[in-house]
Parts: sequence; C-alpha cells; structure tokens
Amino acid sequence: MCCESKRRFLLLYATQKGQAKAIAEEIWQQAGAHGLEADMHCISEMDKYNLETEKDPVVIVISTTGTGDPPDTARKFVKKIQDKTLPPDHFAHLQYGLLGLGDSEYMFFCNGGKTVDRRLQELGAQHFYDTGLADDCVGLELVVDPWIDGLWLALKEALQLQKKKEGMNNAIDPVSSSLSPAPNAVHELKLSSEVKNLKLEDEGARNSDILSQKLDDINLVDQARDTEPSLVHSVPPVSQSALNIPALPPEYIEVEFQDTQGENPHLSSLISEGTTFEVPVTKAVQLTREDAIKTALLLELDIADTAFEYQPGDAFCVICPNNVSEVEELLHILGLSEKGDSFVSVKVKQGTKKKGASRPQHIPERSTLKFILTWCLEIRAIPKKAFLRALVECTSDAGEKRRLQELCSRQGASDYTRFIRDSNVCLLDLLHAFPSCKPSPNLLIEHLPKLQARSYSVSSSNLYQPGRLCFLFNVVEFPAGPSRPVSRKGVCTGWLAELVAPLLHPSKNSLDTKGESSSAEKISIFPRPNNTFHLPANPSVPFIMVGPGTGISPFIGFLQHRQKLREQHTDWKFGETWLFFGCRHQDRDYLFKQLRCFLENGTLTHLKVCFSRESSTAEVAPPKYVQDILRICAKEVARVLLKEGGYFYVCGDKKHMADDVSDAVVDILSMEMKADKLEAMKFLAMLREAKKYLQDVWS
Repeated sequence: MCCESKRRFLLLYATQKGQAKAIAEEIWQQAGAHGLEADMHCISEMDKYNLETEKDPVVIVISTTGTGDPPDTARKFVKKIQDKTLPPDHFAHLQYGLLGLGDSEYMFFCNGGKTVDRRLQELGAQHFYDTGLADDCVGLELVVDPWIDGLWLALKEALQLQKKKEGMNNAIDPVSSSLSPAPNAVHELKLSSEVKNLKLEDEGARNSDILSQKLDDINLVDQARDTEPSLVHSVPPVSQSALNIPALPPEYIEVEFQDTQGENPHLSSLISEGTTFEVPVTKAVQLTREDAIKTALLLELDIADTAFEYQPGDAFCVICPNNVSEVEELLHILGLSEKGDSFVSVKVKQGTKKKGASRPQHIPERSTLKFILTWCLEIRAIPKKAFLRALVECTSDAGEKRRLQELCSRQGASDYTRFIRDSNVCLLDLLHAFPSCKPSPNLLIEHLPKLQARSYSVSSSNLYQPGRLCFLFNVVEFPAGPSRPVSRKGVCTGWLAELVAPLLHPSKNSLDTKGESSSAEKISIFPRPNNTFHLPANPSVPFIMVGPGTGISPFIGFLQHRQKLREQHTDWKFGETWLFFGCRHQDRDYLFKQLRCFLENGTLTHLKVCFSRESSTAEVAPPKYVQDILRICAKEVARVLLKEGGYFYVCGDKKHMADDVSDAVVDILSMEMKADKLEAMKFLAMLREAKKYLQDVWS
C-alpha cells in the first residue's frame, strides 16, 4: 500500500534487457524526496493496475527491441490497447508522461514508446508531461537525466489539477501545500537526443545526493602534470568542481557462502524465452584466408533429434559463457579465487529499502560463485552510473574515489561518455584502473545485467539440409586501447571459435570441407523466429538481396530453399532473384564462391559482386561497395520495385552499409520516377510499411 502522507502516481516499465526497469527504479527512488509515492509495476503485471479506472498520473518507461517492436513484456499490453473496438474516449480520464528508450542506429527509433504513446493519444489520454525519447547511440542519460529532473514539477502540477477537479482545492493540508507549484511555473520540456539542443541546468539544492567537495578536502594524488583527461585522470573544470552525484542505490542482495556441495543448475533454467535445445556442432569451416582482416566461421549444428524448427530468414540464440580467464581474473582481483567453486546462497537482504526487491530471475538461488560469473552476469557490460556510484563506497584510495565520483556526476557526463561508454570499458577494466576498488559479490549481482544469449541469422534451409542448421559469423575483435589494457574477442564468437578449433580443417575455403567430428562439442540454443524476414509467399514475385560480408548469411538459406522448391515444383513460376554481395578481397574473404552454382542452375538470376580493397588499373574504377553496384543497376532495381512489386532485403552492418544502401535506393527511385527525393522517400516508406523493404541489421 502507498503511504497516505504522500501523493501517489502509477509508474509502469516495459523492459527487454533491464534498462527501462533500472530507470523506473531510479524514478521510484527519487520520488520520496519530492513528497511523492511511486506505485511501480512491470507493464505485464496487468492484474496489479488498471488504466481504465486509474485516476492518478501515470508515468511509463518503455524500451524498443528487434526492428522497432515493443519489448516482450509489453506485448499483451500493446495488443490490449490496440483493440479496434475501443472508443476514442476510452482513456479520456488518463494523464500520463512517457519516456521511450531506443537507438538511432536503427530505422525505427524508439518505436516501442512511440507506438504506445500514439495509441494512448488516439484513445483520448492526455500528456501531463512531454514525451522523452532517449538515444542509446549517444547516451541514454543525455535525455533521461533532464527528463527525470523535470518530471517532479510536472507531476505536482498534475496532482494539483486533479485535486481541483475533485473539488478539493479548498482543503489545505501539509501535503497539498508542499505540492503547490511556483507562480507561472512552466514544466514543458522539449527533449531531443541531440546534444546540441540539450541544456543541463544546475538545480542547486535538489533533494538528491549532492556532493560538495573542494580539492583540498581530500588527499588527491598529484596529477597537476596531466593536461589531458583520461579514465583515471581529470582536468579542470571537472577536477575543481563541486559534484552532483546520484543517490547511493540501496543494497538488496545478500550472498552467503556455504560449506555444502552440490550441482549447478542446468542452463535451460536460466532462460525465460522458452524451450532450449542442447545440440552438437557437427562441422566447422573457416571461410576466410588466414591473412584476411576478419575471420569468418561457418558452423553446422545437428538438430535432427530435436523439435527445433525454423524458416530461412529466422534467427536463433546461442547461450554462451563469459571468458574463463576473465572470470578467473575477476575472482583474483576480488580476492575470491579460493572461493570460486564454493556454493553460495543468493537471497534478498532483510530490511532493504529497495521497493519490491527480489532475487533476479537469471540468478540461481544456489550455485557456485564461478557459475554465476560465468553463465549469469554480463561482466563485459558497460557500467552504468549507478554502478559507479556504488563502486565509490568500495574504493579506499581518495584519488580513485574522487575520480569515480566525477565519472558518475553531472559535471563529469562528457568524461563518462568518452572514457567509459565510447571506450566500451567493462568492470575488469575499471578494477585495473582503480585497484583500491574491491566490490563484494552482492554488488555485482545487483548491478551487472543478465548475460544475454547471442542472436545469429540462420544460414541454411531445412528443405535443403534436413536436420541441420548452419550459421555464419565473424570472430569479433576488440583491440587494446588507453582504457582497455588488453585486446579481447567477442564473448560468444570468441568462445565458439575456441570450442570448434579442433574441427577446423586446413582447407578452409569450401563448404564441402569435411571438418567433422564424431565426438562433437554441444551448445545450447533456442529459436528466435523472425515474423517478416522471409521469402515472398508467392514464388513468382521477384526479389533483391543485399548482403555484404557475413550479411550474406540468411540469403544462403533463401537460395538453398529456392533451389529445392524449383526441384520439387517444376510447374511453378519463379520470379527473378538478384544478389548484391561485397567483401574486401576476392581471394581472402569471398565467403561463398559456390554462389556460382546457384547462378548456373538458375536459382539465382543475377549475381553482382564487388571488392572494396582490390587495386585496379582500369580506366574506370570498378564499384567498391554494394550501394555502388545498386546505382549501376538502377534501371533494373527500379523495375523490380516499381513495376513488378518485388521485395528488397538488406542484411549486415547498420552503421556502415544499410543506411548507404537505403540512400542509394532513394536516389534510384527518385531518378527513375522522375520525382524529387521527398517523393522517393515516401515511396520507400510505403515499401517498408508493406513489408517489402526488409532489413536484418546490426550495429
């Protein structure tokens, strides 16, 4: 029950990976200092709130997942409010403010939040506070922090207005007095994720944890000679500022070491997404030469004895562990090397001030500490400011403590972005940089997010290879840098590469290489179907595929599937197929040279290939990138899209390819339609809406 001495508002969050929940918890935590009480629930818990009868203001924090979808926890809610039989005044009584989270690297930025916002407006709900759209590409905090700062005045005005509507404006009590807004107060907050439009105002003595310190108050190590800031060093004005730092998050987890032994839980118990399958890796082939810039591996899984089903274009997830040596190093730094294999009991700390505290679902109640660090926590995650704030309390050196305070403060926001966020710093990097920081295991469980399974596009067809599933990936490399003392491989791709090393055959450029083993290693997977990135339902419809590098992966499945359909249905009419592929060097990373086979047997009508790093002595330089070949084939591309109602598929890197391809298509449409660019962009938007321009991209 909410405390009667404080005014209530409903706080809902919809999260996929925990970001929205963490922000909602920050709002809940700050509410008390403003004389308010947040009644917080996950938006999926529809039995605990009722928007149809809600009289108090509602605050919604919602993320976006996939290609612009609301998070899984919001699916039932979104389906409910999208009921077409609801009248336009269904939510006319509702006042709300919404904070959407997204990433502008993706086409449908903050679309989860926008979808809910738009529908609530259509059903008559009113904003009491402007919608905020936070961009993970530049840093969520650039919008989140000022949005939360402005929320309190807006809430108090909304509650005051509500009280007047209830005819209680003459009843003066200590609470209503404290909620009276300042005369002519304006709470409209126009938020933009663009830093240049953002003004962070120092609000002075807010009721949050404000740290006022002068340099002479602490015993700082002499850093006067350092004129450039770094992860561990600051310079004026940050180094000489009084700091506004976040409130210390309440601890809520208790970890107890036990003398008893036992078995760690099965990996399937850690996954909430559905059924998991443990399957053997039966084949591994390296598709790139040793001197290629990136190492691409093709793996084949045996799913014959499982109920795993997929279509070409689908994705699936691999449950992977953290790097063993990194886990050992973390235990060593924390002084827990000898306790890594000891069983621990994880439970909620008695008397915690955290609302609705519970043991995270991804943390077993009982397991070894090493199991938790290996399979449950994302130890490579970029630490949030709340984590940095908690680490301050675990740091004994005064200079290190001050720098951690700066990095989580308002004044140190640009340093946080530069030296932590943009540098992809993780907990291990921080502990190396700040050696007097010794966090306890409970703090890691509280602040490190769940170790997410990694998603991969299927690169095969169940018609072409029954009982087999193939997928393709580059082994990700993170070079050492100023904030990262050592180079690292990707969590999952590095693990998979090490796992299949015995299977790799010397002859690496052929899919037919027999890199097989009778005693194959097994991995755990679960399906992640794609609702739209599939072959056209009508086989006579033409389609274009654009997939440079490993972006070709789903299209191998498309072509295998189409080849089998052509063999099985000789009387069917099949539309033409185009594939635009690009890589750096023809002899080093042309991943699937047997694409020629699809061309020769008629499955693939047109194959266009480019090599970005090949030197040429030709008078006219050959095209380097897939968008260049698209422009060369402008008339054919326009014919497929404008006259023949074809489909256009793009797979691969979002930042350096997909946007350039989109721009090329707009230029092609503009030229062939003899229309201005705006008209071409509208037509492309129509193709997206009709699910005829489809992307499977990553950043």
